[in-house]
Amino acid sequence: MPIRFTSHVALPDETKVALVETLNVALATTMDLQSQVKQAHWNIKGPQFFARHELFDNVAVKLRDFADLLAERATTLGGYAHGTIRLSAQASKLPEYELRAVDGKQHIKALVDRFSVYTAFVRQAITEAEEKNDPATADLYTNILQGTELDMWFLESHLNV
Repeated sequence: MPIRFTSHVALPDETKVALVETLNVALATTMDLQSQVKQAHWNIKGPQFFARHELFDNVAVKLRDFADLLAERATTLGGYAHGTIRLSAQASKLPEYELRAVDGKQHIKALVDRFSVYTAFVRQAITEAEEKNDPATADLYTNILQGTELDMWFLESHLNV
């Protein structure tokens, strides 16, 4: 999709188009992950309910904030952010959430699996942004990776007991 808005960011238009495409996939995948974390938040049962319920909510808030930053970067580059739920469902890199998950370990396992897919995608996006000589986008992805790998560690720590 061509650049839709004026952007004086000092990158060639073809580079901006490629970066915006990846940013929109990242936006979709982030929004999907956020909704899957909320799915776990709403449906968790069992031991350590309250701690896990709160953990999921905190993680979801961070993902929502990351989605906002991704959308803003896409528009900064002159693109159009594709941020609706329907567009996110079509473009997300994540598998559908495991609806049979009920207890804490089932939800955490499902989320860790999705965070693993997500962080691998973000690592690839960092490399793409670096190859396209866009340190601002690479830095955005790096900050997202740092935050989501930390949250994945928080989730994984519930599995290693």
